[in-house]
Amino acid sequence: MSNTKSILELVGVRKVYGSAVAVEGVDLTLHNGEFLTFLGPSGSGKTTTLAMIAGLQMPTEGKILLNGQAVDPLPPYKRNIGMVFQNYALFPHMTVAGNIGFPLEMRGIDAAERKRRIAKTLELIGLPNMGDRYPHQLSGGQQQRVALGRAIVFEPPLLLMDEPLGALDKKLRVQMQLEITRLHRELGISILYVTHDQEEALVMSDRIAVFNEGKIEQLGSAKDLYERPSTAFVAGFLGESNFFHGTVSGISDGRCFMETPYGQLGAFNNASLQVGDKATLAVRPERLFLYRGRDKKPENCVSGTLTDLIYLGQSRKCVLRTANGDEVVALQHAQQVEEPSMNIGEEVCVTWNCADANALNHRAASN
Repeated sequence: MSNTKSILELVGVRKVYGSAVAVEGVDLTLHNGEFLTFLGPSGSGKTTTLAMIAGLQMPTEGKILLNGQAVDPLPPYKRNIGMVFQNYALFPHMTVAGNIGFPLEMRGIDAAERKRRIAKTLELIGLPNMGDRYPHQLSGGQQQRVALGRAIVFEPPLLLMDEPLGALDKKLRVQMQLEITRLHRELGISILYVTHDQEEALVMSDRIAVFNEGKIEQLGSAKDLYERPSTAFVAGFLGESNFFHGTVSGISDGRCFMETPYGQLGAFNNASLQVGDKATLAVRPERLFLYRGRDKKPENCVSGTLTDLIYLGQSRKCVLRTANGDEVVALQHAQQVEEPSMNIGEEVCVTWNCADANALNHRAASN
């Protein structure tokens, strides 16, 4: 981020359709030059919130401020916001240069300045010699670049992107993620990005707002949300987690100990928990170690039968089934894979360091 001055503020923004609440009281600040991603499942309210910022939907309640000025009453074309959608919506009868220059023409920019900005934008998006081509002559990735160029050519203070890479294959998506990140860095533009792709959010964002049932469940950096989720929904949606339920039996030095069907298990105390509270422990598969010893079991040990070994190239997924019928997933990096290899049907246990797991309160676990 270039600085901490806010460019966009949402204050108590709410959207209701009849008796259905799509967005419930969202408060949010987007800093100048920040890349903020709305992440969540379908129907969580992220796209509706973006549409209200764009002016495509009107909020039922609340305020939307751009550079400190309320934009609620303004139609989309008067908000001076760049927009890129999954449907590129390029004009088929216009050349690439014509598509990119269209917003400039609508703003009354003279021909010489339009030509200069179009040429500069074509360089930025990596299509310097394609201005005379038409959309049907471009690949999907190239069309996406043109849509991006059209959204930034008039130098808007804010760029909104709604699932812009959803129509591309994985290789192109990864390439465009890097291209958009590079443009964000070079231009210093503020970007509000919507996706349901967790990896995309982790790769590109300064901060992520995780949406669930019309509300922001948690807002923070990618590292904060991944390493220290505040709810079980975030722990389960952003990446993969194993969950163990129990009752808090002790709290010491920032750690929480829980009595569970698997004995006492410990984690980082990530919530306002007290002895006697119902709680959930969340731990990522890559934080688990597989233990085969027959002697004294280590701390935080959950035993089970190895049911699956899945080769993933750079890693291996190990699936255990406990005596209670729970499934536990551990991820081993290629260099961690033991020789001789473990065998399906073998009795093993998983273990972890307390600092690598999170204790969440029971209310958070039920989301």
